[in-house]
Amino acid sequence: MDYKVVRHILAGDSVEYIATAHKDSGFYAEDLPDTLVIHYTALGSLESAVSTLRDPNVKASAHLVIGRDGRIAQLIPFNKIAWHAGQSEWRGRTGMNKYSIGIEIDNAGKLSKSGDIYKTWYGGLIPPEDVYYGPHRNELSPAYWHAYTEKQIICVFEVCQVLRDKYGISTIVGHEEISPGRKIDPGPAFPLDKLRTQLLEDRSTDAPISHPEAPDSILNNGRKRGIVTASSLNFRAAPKYHAEPICAPLARDTTVTILKEEKGWYQVHVSQTGWVKKEYIKIID
Repeated sequence: MDYKVVRHILAGDSVEYIATAHKDSGFYAEDLPDTLVIHYTALGSLESAVSTLRDPNVKASAHLVIGRDGRIAQLIPFNKIAWHAGQSEWRGRTGMNKYSIGIEIDNAGKLSKSGDIYKTWYGGLIPPEDVYYGPHRNELSPAYWHAYTEKQIICVFEVCQVLRDKYGISTIVGHEEISPGRKIDPGPAFPLDKLRTQLLEDRSTDAPISHPEAPDSILNNGRKRGIVTASSLNFRAAPKYHAEPICAPLARDTTVTILKEEKGWYQVHVSQTGWVKKEYIKIID
């Protein structure tokens, strides 16, 4: 998808501008905004998120909302301050609205599991194939999360690249990082660290990003996925019993992407790549 910014409005075939009054005046310095803040909506659709962010009784807004099908709604021009970060701090700055563009991604967020059913906080049901299982960067135990779609992730990467080039973006953060303990979005199902690496650290090419690397539960490139059936499964550096564990054991129901098989072992990827015994992995697709 080709995007461009014209007079601080994103242009593209899948973009619609839907104005909201929930904004402040322009950024106070010419070199702002210089930061992107990534959120999830914790709602059920692009339309419900837009409606909520335009509700006169809701004192919140964002510059963009990106749907699961790649559609984009822009609510506020990029040169105006949106109300997306709330109480926040990052590297000596407080009140991150004053420095940043807020990007909301249509995603229900953290899920609860009852039997084989995955529920959102508002009572919606999420099919198992749209569930990601893993630990949050600010938490120790893995949990269930609504997975982002491939189209959605690619869209976010491409839009962020356009904004980086237009505004000289030097910082990309998640709401969970600027408001730890208060916010948990965009959560572990979104490849936030990979977004930063590709857009801010690897500047060797200006080619459009079409296939960003993402959690393998979302972008598995046709590889099989499995879930851990053991209560605790060692995650080793090599396909050998005496090989060194490379992280804490994987918990039951952890989703893994299977990279290859060797003599009764699977090489798998979760947040990193390692080896597990094949007999403790159940293929799910």
